[in-house]
Formats: sequence, C-alpha cells, structure tokens
Amino acid sequence: MAIQEQILGQVRNTAGGTAESIYSPGAGETGVIRTLFVCNQTSGADTFSIYLDNDGTTYDEETALYHDVAIAANTTLVLAVYLPMNNAAGNLAVEAATTDAVTFTVAGLVIT
Repeated sequence: MAIQEQILGQVRNTAGGTAESIYSPGAGETGVIRTLFVCNQTSGADTFSIYLDNDGTTYDEETALYHDVAIAANTTLVLAVYLPMNNAAGNLAVEAATTDAVTFTVAGLVIT
C-alpha cells in the first residue's frame, strides 16, 4: 500500500451556476479529501456550492456538502474536511454563481 499527499484537483468555475467535477478517485484508489480551498478573486461577493456524489454525478441539494454559501470579494476560505472516496464512479463537484469568479482547490491523500 502506498499513500501520497497531493493536490487532488483545481478548477476555476467557468460556467456560473453549473457544477463541474473537480475530483474522482481512480480505479483501485481511495482518495481522502482533507482540505478544500475556495478563493473568490473578484471585487464582488459571490456564492458557491460543493457536492459529493459517491456513486455518480448528481449535483443538487441531495448531494450538497455546502450549498449557496456566501463568499466575500477577494477572500479565500479554507475548509477542513474528512471525505474518504473509494468509488471510481464517485465525484466531488463545485459550483459558483458567477462565471470565472471562484477558484477551488482540493488537497488530500491518495491510497493505492
């Protein structure tokens, strides 16, 4: 067994109001998400959502971890979490209300 700490994904939400996958574990891997960084690099407030569907791509209130959370202008939030994922069909997805306003970064472990 090997354990590697790494950035698991990074995306700048390019379609405001549309969720997009940022991380899915590979076949035979377990990913453990430990930290989520949410950075609003614009001069206006925004909202964001983060979804975890452990076996698919449903991104709505049913799979929301954070939903329509306000983030102030020019602010970074650091969210400490513990989210083990071991299903290659599972997805962590992110969404911001405004196109190109928020960058999401996911850090954690990959166990193979």
